[in-house]
Amino acid sequence: MAKIGIFFGSNTGNTRKIAKLIKKKFDDDLMDKPLNVNRVEIDAFASYEYLILGTPTLGEGELPGLSSDCETESWEEFLPKLEDLDFSGKTIALYGLGDQVGYPDEFVDAMIEIYDFIKERGANFVGEWPTDGYEFESSESIVDDKFVGLVLDQDNQSSLTEERLNTWLNQIAPAFGLPL
Repeated sequence: MAKIGIFFGSNTGNTRKIAKLIKKKFDDDLMDKPLNVNRVEIDAFASYEYLILGTPTLGEGELPGLSSDCETESWEEFLPKLEDLDFSGKTIALYGLGDQVGYPDEFVDAMIEIYDFIKERGANFVGEWPTDGYEFESSESIVDDKFVGLVLDQDNQSSLTEERLNTWLNQIAPAFGLPL
């Protein structure tokens, strides 16, 4: 079994595309194929020591899920299933997609919901990301002046995605035991 699991929630498919880009960088011995959280068993999710988790932010700063008009269940429905899990000893990296122009007051807010939920259960987070290079008014996903994970804006800055992704993967690689 690979030691890194990559999981995402998605509505339009953009977060899935980023998960696939991440996976392309690593072989099957290191990282399993990306899975949508609406197709994941809790035991499989919990079996990884290292996790990369991705989410878009929908509407007014919401996690994807049925109440945010997604067609299928997503993070909103999956997180409560993790309520009793202990994440102590696990290393987690987050990435989030948002639209800084269309939603400048709740830019990538959904990331903090996953971060807070899993952090409360003992996880170690890596991969915080600078706020420089973005133009937004407010984001709940900022802790100690940095985003809690990689932030990508496919609507307005897609030309920066590959560079940002590569920089972030190199940043988290040592904590995940990955070759650079």
